[in-house]
Amino acid sequence: MARFMPKGIIPAMATPCDRWGNVNESALRKLVNHLIAGGVHGLFPLGSQGEFFALTTEAKKRVLEVVVEETNGRVPVYAGTAALTTRETIELTKMAHEIGASAVSILTPYFTNLSQRELKAYFTETAKAVPNIPVLLYANPARAKVGLNVETVVDLAKVDNIVGVKDSTGDLSLTGDYIRATRGMDFHVLSGRDTIIYASLCHGATGSIASCANVAPALMVEIYEAYQAGDHARSLAAQYKLAPLRLAFELGTFPVVVKEALTLIGIDAGEPVHPVLPMLDENRAKLKQVLTDMGLI
Repeated sequence: MARFMPKGIIPAMATPCDRWGNVNESALRKLVNHLIAGGVHGLFPLGSQGEFFALTTEAKKRVLEVVVEETNGRVPVYAGTAALTTRETIELTKMAHEIGASAVSILTPYFTNLSQRELKAYFTETAKAVPNIPVLLYANPARAKVGLNVETVVDLAKVDNIVGVKDSTGDLSLTGDYIRATRGMDFHVLSGRDTIIYASLCHGATGSIASCANVAPALMVEIYEAYQAGDHARSLAAQYKLAPLRLAFELGTFPVVVKEALTLIGIDAGEPVHPVLPMLDENRAKLKQVLTDMGLI
């Protein structure tokens, strides 16, 4: 299998749905086209921002079917297939492959606080069970309570279809270590923290999987494309312009802020799946002001 290269700005898509996780398919299609029109280089449904942890298997299947169908090959689709057990992760990864995803991204299992030995076995068993789809590791210890150390990533990079890692630690030193340690291995590191995309690119990252790209895709694409063109000043300026939106995440419980921001710009993302609640009115007003100041509404 030719090695797949994950790169560019890849929105970690919100899932338009109601409070019980019933998917709004028309809004999901509108979101796909909004993102592609913004110039993104891929789409990532069913990640953390996509509330994978709150959706039924049937809902996940339909989300992925709609995204793959609506994308229609215009950009790669990276499907989130994380689960608590290796068995379920393999089942979801097989499902993603059958539906037509270009690659999968798999978060470290949460709740169980696995050792690095167990994490290596988990990712290796999953990748080898579905060898015809590229696998992107996903490290987010703030959510999953367990991370991937450098030695583990190096070992996993040797697995044929494991092609990279989404690093959501926010630790730029670790990002740099991942990149340094896997040089020459045809393995790629993407930033998962929206505020350090420019800095990660300077270290050698190949892109970013980013929640804010739901709302401001063109601005985030500018960070990447200006950097690739050698215009570091414009890339950094775009990174700074993005900061107020990322800081607004503090106005509500994850992942509600991006969903409400999408609704404010005209894409009905619905409510977060309960028990997460909609934002307080005063915080929604603050979010609206951020979007207005950024020229997004």
